[in-house]
Amino acid sequence: MNPGEAAPKGGRGAPRSSPAPRRRHKTTALVPPAANPVAVRLPVRKTYKLYVGGAFPRSESGRSYVVHAADGRPLANAARSSKKDLRDAVRTARKAFHGWDGKTAMIRGQVLYRVAELLEGRREQFQAEVADAEGLSPSAAAEQVDRAIDRWVWYAGWADKISQVLGTVNPVAAPYFNFTFPEPTGVVGIVAPDGSSLLGLVSRLAPAIVSGNATVVIASESRPLPSVTLGEVLATSDVPDGVVNILTGLRRELVPVLASHMDVNGLDTWGVAADQRAEVEGMAIENVKRLARPPRNVPEPFDWLNDRAAQRPEWIAAFLEMKTVWHPIGM
Repeated sequence: MNPGEAAPKGGRGAPRSSPAPRRRHKTTALVPPAANPVAVRLPVRKTYKLYVGGAFPRSESGRSYVVHAADGRPLANAARSSKKDLRDAVRTARKAFHGWDGKTAMIRGQVLYRVAELLEGRREQFQAEVADAEGLSPSAAAEQVDRAIDRWVWYAGWADKISQVLGTVNPVAAPYFNFTFPEPTGVVGIVAPDGSSLLGLVSRLAPAIVSGNATVVIASESRPLPSVTLGEVLATSDVPDGVVNILTGLRRELVPVLASHMDVNGLDTWGVAADQRAEVEGMAIENVKRLARPPRNVPEPFDWLNDRAAQRPEWIAAFLEMKTVWHPIGM
C-alpha cells in the first residue's frame, strides 16, 4: 500500500488483529469433607413454670425472676406469680377439694405412696437441684431427698389411722350414741419453708393433703426449683388435678393475698419470717382460718432431718375439723 492511500476497511487486504490473550482460571483442589464432623450441641434449658390444676401454665403477667444457686450462679428463670394467679389457684383447689375429700382413706394412702415411688425414680435430679439450691455436698443432698421420700411413705401410712386415733365414742348421760370424728378443713394455704427447698415443703404438704384437704403452696422464693420439679412428679402420679397447686414468685406480693383470701380455710405459716408472722396471721382473722405455726420454743433454722420433730400426727390434726354426731339408741 502506497503512502497517502487510505487503509481498506475489512476485506482480504485488511491487516489481521492480534487475538485477545486468554485468561487463566485458577483451579482449586476439592477438599473431601471430614469423615466424622464434630457436632456442637447446645443443652436444652429447662423452663420452670407454675403448677396449677395439673397443668404447667406461665404466669398470666408474663413475668419471671432469676433464681441463683447458693454460690451465686444463675440457675434458671422462674415464673413470678401475680395476685390473679393465686386467686385462680384457690378457685382450682376449691373445685378439687370435694372429689379428694370423697375418696376413701385407703385410696389417699395409696396415692401418697405412689408419689414416693415416683420420687424414688428421680432421685438424681432432685439431688442435683437440692445441692445447687442449698449449697450442700452430694451426700448431704442425697440424705435430704431420701428423707423426703420416706416422709411421703410415713404420712401415707397415717391415711387410714388418723380417724381412729382422733375419733372417739363419747360417754353421754342420755339414750344416745355420741360420736366424734375428724373431717378435712377444706382449702389450705401453705407458705413453704424458705431454707429447705424440698424436705421442708414435703413435711408441710403431705400432712395437709393426706386427710383430704386441697392446697395452694407458695414455694420457697430463693430456692423454688425443687418445688416445681415436685409438681412434675405430682402431675404424673395419681394425685387428682388441683389438689396441690404450686406457685413461685415474690412472697411480699403473694402471702398477703393468700392470708386474706376468704375462700382459704387454713393457713400454714411455717415459711413466714418470724418478725412477719404476727402480721400475716392477723390477716387470717377475717374468716377465722385455722393456723399452723412453729411452736415458740423451736430454734431456727428448724431441723427438718429430725424425724421425731419433723413428722408428727399432730401436723395432720392441725387442718382437721372435729365433727360430733348424736344418734338415738334403738333407732
